[in-house]
Amino acid sequence: MATLLRFYAFSLFFTAACLVLAAWYGYASTGTVEGLLSILWIVVVLSILEVSLSFDNAVVNATVLREMDPVWQRRFLTWGILIAVFGMRIVFPVAIVAIAAGLGPVEAVRLSLNDPVEYERIVTGAHVAIAGFGGAFLAMVGLSFFFDADKEVHWIAAVERHIARFSSIPAIELGIVLLLIWVVSLLLPDADALSFVTAGVLGLVTYIAVNGIAAVIEQREAAKKAAGELVRSGLGGFLYLEVLDASFSFDGVVGAFALSNNMIVIALGLSVGAMFVRSITIHLVKQGTLTQYRFLEHGAFWAIIVLGVILLFSARYHIPETITGLIGAVLIGISFWWSLRYNRRHPDASPDE
Repeated sequence: MATLLRFYAFSLFFTAACLVLAAWYGYASTGTVEGLLSILWIVVVLSILEVSLSFDNAVVNATVLREMDPVWQRRFLTWGILIAVFGMRIVFPVAIVAIAAGLGPVEAVRLSLNDPVEYERIVTGAHVAIAGFGGAFLAMVGLSFFFDADKEVHWIAAVERHIARFSSIPAIELGIVLLLIWVVSLLLPDADALSFVTAGVLGLVTYIAVNGIAAVIEQREAAKKAAGELVRSGLGGFLYLEVLDASFSFDGVVGAFALSNNMIVIALGLSVGAMFVRSITIHLVKQGTLTQYRFLEHGAFWAIIVLGVILLFSARYHIPETITGLIGAVLIGISFWWSLRYNRRHPDASPDE
């Protein structure tokens, strides 16, 4: 229990503070106990929704973080919290409204507070572009994990081994995602199709750019090590994680409007969820959970592929966020159970066998 509190104490404190703010805001804005309880309930549901949608994000974050030096780990878990909580859950929706409606940031904030219905309409109207960008980026992240010729551990072996065999084909993941973008664009009206394709291509370019930056930094690190220097930077991984976190946030931010169109309520609920995702990430890294449970990463990356495809098709079809969260949770849950099963059958096996 003490160990768990070490990882989740700040998140619990942050949750309590957000619930107090939600209660105060609920009573101040409605003047009734019923209104207070209603807003509190929405904040709690939003936080649970955010955690369920982003648990696979925590697993992938931990995968990248364990390879980063401690300095950049701390920077991601401090600066990254500010970017995730205040940037994506508060600034991002306001920025969408400002750009889409041609307003300044102050006017966009006023709109969100004084006319939440119009604010919701503008954010929801930008969903096609958000789905294209986020879906393309996430699909690339998931597919790149499996299209790896050096990958030796396979969970769904019959599928993953065949996928790995095609990894020698240059840019095969890119071709698959472009094909998906094209298929979805055929289902959309011409104006939406153009926005969707443009955003999807930008998502692919962002993925390539972030990985390119990481590759350049790794090359410089290798050169420094060859010269006897012990300098290591996690800047590439930091940038990659921030873009990945943003992509995971898209569906949660837009989906939150199914429960409320109040920016303050949405920000409180999603921020609580984002904080717990960070705590789960720290827990996974410090406890070495990914090493102990060999298939947990696989489940997370399969969930990412599913989330990316769902996000792409959500430009045309409404897919409830509950279904998205449940699919991710089921895949990760099965991979966790499969890992336990493997550990019982092979107690002496090393993680890489």
